Amino acid sequence: MKKIGITGGIGSGKSTACEIFKLLGVSVFHADDEAKNLQNNNLQIKNHLIELFGEHLYSEDGLLDRKMLAGLIFNDTKALAKVNAIIHPAVRQNFLKWVENKQNDNYVLYEAAILLESGYSVDFDRNILILADEKIRIERVMKRDSISEELVKERIKNQMSDSEKINLVDYVLENSNDKLLIPQIIALDKVIREDCK
Repeated sequence: MKKIGITGGIGSGKSTACEIFKLLGVSVFHADDEAKNLQNNNLQIKNHLIELFGEHLYSEDGLLDRKMLAGLIFNDTKALAKVNAIIHPAVRQNFLKWVENKQNDNYVLYEAAILLESGYSVDFDRNILILADEKIRIERVMKRDSISEELVKERIKNQMSDSEKINLVDYVLENSNDKLLIPQIIALDKVIREDCK
């Protein structure tokens, strides 16, 4: 069974691509969702984050104020590195446990926004990058998150560029208006399954 990473910049359509893979019978581990779950439910992680930023980071019902955390680490690379060092190892550990129950699968996907930036992509057999035109990405995120164009551009600026990412992956899927995503994923799924034989 092969482990394959899948990533893409904000608004590129990672979630949509993963849903299509799921329809083809592929199991998908969503690293960012797992990180959110751990931030809210793992006592050790909660305590580490409170140590770093204070108790006000969590509401009375014990849920992380994600906007507050994002504001604290957005332009602070040291704080971001500390948070990543707390959360990422736990996410990876949970992924490895999850994989143990997928031994009959040809391959599984590990979906993460910062797969390449974190350096974790080297642990996978192959990596997939979802690309979309920046204008389309901005429109998608503005609509999805109800935020300004400037804020979306700021988020994009803080991510690794697509031209850098392309050199670090094995497969590229284009998710723009002139390229249909479903046929590309069906074709790639066949390639990967053949590769798994």
